[in-house]
Amino acid sequence: MSDALWTASEAAAATGGKAAGEWAATGVSIDTRTLELGELFVALTGDNSDGHAHVVNAIANGACAAMVSRPVEGVADDALLIVEDTLAALNALGAAARTRTDAKIAAITGSVGKTSTKDALRTIFEAQGPTHASVASYNNHWGVPLTLARMPAETEWAIFEIGMNHPGEIVPLVKAVKPDVVMVTTVEPAHIAHFKNVEEIADAKAEIFEGLKPGGTAILNFDNPHYERLRRRATACGVEHIVAFGEGAGADIHLEKVALHASCSCISATIMGQPITYKLGVPGRHIVQNSLGILGVVSALGGDLALAGMSLATLNAPKGRGARHVVRGDERQFLVIDESYNANPASMQAALATLAGCDVSAPARRIAVLGDMLELGGDEEALHRGLLASIVEAKVDCVFACGPLMAALYDALPVDLRGGYVAQSKDLLPVLAAKVRDGDAVMIKGSLGSRMGLIVDGLLALEIDATASHAVGNS
Repeated sequence: MSDALWTASEAAAATGGKAAGEWAATGVSIDTRTLELGELFVALTGDNSDGHAHVVNAIANGACAAMVSRPVEGVADDALLIVEDTLAALNALGAAARTRTDAKIAAITGSVGKTSTKDALRTIFEAQGPTHASVASYNNHWGVPLTLARMPAETEWAIFEIGMNHPGEIVPLVKAVKPDVVMVTTVEPAHIAHFKNVEEIADAKAEIFEGLKPGGTAILNFDNPHYERLRRRATACGVEHIVAFGEGAGADIHLEKVALHASCSCISATIMGQPITYKLGVPGRHIVQNSLGILGVVSALGGDLALAGMSLATLNAPKGRGARHVVRGDERQFLVIDESYNANPASMQAALATLAGCDVSAPARRIAVLGDMLELGGDEEALHRGLLASIVEAKVDCVFACGPLMAALYDALPVDLRGGYVAQSKDLLPVLAAKVRDGDAVMIKGSLGSRMGLIVDGLLALEIDATASHAVGNS
């Protein structure tokens, strides 16, 4: 039982549920596709699905038990934890996990960079002790309690990502996490369809201060136009320790010097007056900015800054958020930059700036493959057209686009920059694949709903196809 995350009696006590059997869960899962042997399966009920329909499969695939709100035909009672409401019970399980740990905890929010910041902090703290963090982008009303429920009692460091697309969503999540440190990466017009203006987005992000533990620290982006608004809100919430990071004079964590390279960045900074020089293993000016805040979190939690600097050199961009792949075929080799997970104007500009840093020599080109940015409200077409300036500044040679909103940008492009336009991403792949040249750098980005990941997968498959074709030809 020593490696059990939850025993039947512990889970029942935490949730107020009834467990007839004796079992020990090594983890918690809500998805039979990723469920691992010995985990407790939670049958969540959503608008379009009911986890109770998957309980039999979960048990067959190795779940030790299932948390349900009703008996399930074909599953013995001793394999069930019956609760009144499974989402409420998952929240209760998360609250119990939070109570039983002495971990130092950070919570991250912001319009851009939440996941990459969380992942960087996880890498840093894994070198300094038992660490727990959100997987993927589990930052919503079920992702945060699930991450809490998965946290072992012996955790020393924990990092939570907290997201929102409507006002009021952050408050219950951060109050459950009870962080020692919070960080707001930046405030930009993301999900603005649900807000009147960017100031309202700033106010929604500022909800994170309401769950900060007494005596905790808020880490804020000094260079963001909404810094003062956030600082005032933090002060109004009783936050006494506010740390600013950025390039502007007066930032507590100050960027002194940076050298941007195609695959990394080298930085000199001062952290609360303490000089530090470090290397970032992923490129991008926006990553440099966030690294300052990351080191601020490490300092505020009492981590080792020297070790943190060494860990930053080992970072790799994750899938959909800057991951790089070299595709090799018989007649061409080109770079794919996968930014396909999500997009808003700020993250799109950052991705284009990163593309600009790619070392490309003619006749090879910098190619931007762009899908719609969603949830931008009434100004959505203007915001898409507004990317033209960033495209020109990034010295992009060719643009491929898809989606009804990106049509506004494509029509505004000079003719010599137009590579091709289609309505849907699935139809863009063959157009793009036929035109990519040897040495090209190809950056793919769009909101998740625009399904730009299909293009990434298709380009990567070209290497497999080329290899298979070559093998057949020589058989």
